[in-house]
Amino acid sequence: MTRHDLKLFGMEAAKGRWVFVAIGLLINVCLGSIYAFSVFRKPLEVLWGISSSQSGYPFMVFLAVFAVAMPLAGSLIERWGPRLTATLGGLLAGTGWIAASFSVDIATLTLLYGVIGGAGVGIVYGCPIAVVVKWFPRHSGLAIGLTVMGFGVSALLIAPLMKAMILLPEIGIMHTFLYLGIAFTIVIALLAQLLRFPSDARNPTASATLTAAPVPPALNLNRQAMLKTRRFYALWATYTIGCLAGLMAIGIASPVGTEVAQLDAPTAALAVSLFAVFNGLGRPLFGALTDKLGPKHTAIVSFTLILSASLLLFFFGQGNAMLYLVAFCVLWMCLGGWLALAPTATGIFFGKLHYAQNYGVMFTAYGAGAILGTLLSGSIKDITGSYLHAFAIVAGLAVLGMLIAAMGLNAPDKRTT
Repeated sequence: MTRHDLKLFGMEAAKGRWVFVAIGLLINVCLGSIYAFSVFRKPLEVLWGISSSQSGYPFMVFLAVFAVAMPLAGSLIERWGPRLTATLGGLLAGTGWIAASFSVDIATLTLLYGVIGGAGVGIVYGCPIAVVVKWFPRHSGLAIGLTVMGFGVSALLIAPLMKAMILLPEIGIMHTFLYLGIAFTIVIALLAQLLRFPSDARNPTASATLTAAPVPPALNLNRQAMLKTRRFYALWATYTIGCLAGLMAIGIASPVGTEVAQLDAPTAALAVSLFAVFNGLGRPLFGALTDKLGPKHTAIVSFTLILSASLLLFFFGQGNAMLYLVAFCVLWMCLGGWLALAPTATGIFFGKLHYAQNYGVMFTAYGAGAILGTLLSGSIKDITGSYLHAFAIVAGLAVLGMLIAAMGLNAPDKRTT
């Protein structure tokens, strides 16, 4: 193969790699339907006579299992490749939805939907990201952000469909789980067949054409080596704080809108759709910022926004509808931002060779943030009678996040780990 041929090959491959971003985005639209689970909560409360806390159990367990399954998925991706791993995860996720349609109480639903469906999504989620990281060896932040944007905007697309299906007498609540499960299984399984890594091992010269500046071998840390670095714990801690603030905002968006901002129920529901847009847009935005500014400065920007939004809500949020809308747009956007910032930073700090396993471990921060955010908001509401006091704690955590980012998220020296 001549130099001219290699150049043409590299140009064509560089153009074609955006197809994998589109595939990943579509897969994430299916996976992100969990963010629309609130649509089921009130109908389930009426159907089974359960409390609002109980109706949230499937959501919380789903997110926790989702995060726990990610490290397992990382090992599977390296062993089986993204196509087979995503196919397995898609079948498992769809099975969770389908099995959930036969639930007779909230405990059964939590087990079938939360555990099986959450595990399936956890296995699939890392596959498109791992593929995109390999196809974009430099400045992968924007590509990762666009890939996971589908997860953020999914609620905007799927929630209206869910509502319409639940209201139809011939479908109802449980058959909505069934039909969506069938649809998600088919779509994810088909798209999974298109996922593949670039043929670096078979064509190192072509790989070099695509990669203007390969990651130095010293930075390609495996999981054990990554866990011995300070940067891992700094990134994990900041990722947890960012997810805690954002997932808490997602979980309480509707009640804060009606109880604190004093919006009527239809307006509060419309506001959640607006927040979903910002959650989706935050991913490519912060991915591009990470490419430009680096993980440390992008993390500080995120925590500055979280701090500002939290303080404004705490001091001036009562009865202030406009402030509620602006602040929650910011918090949802920052959550989306961390879901692009953290995977990009994982590649920057620890290399791309063992990326699937490394980011699988890093993603456990998402689960920690989900559990802590849910428990924090619920406990504060029970103790004080208002959700607003939770934002004072989030503001303090944002300051802590800034300090950790400033000290622990420095760019690695390319000569050493």
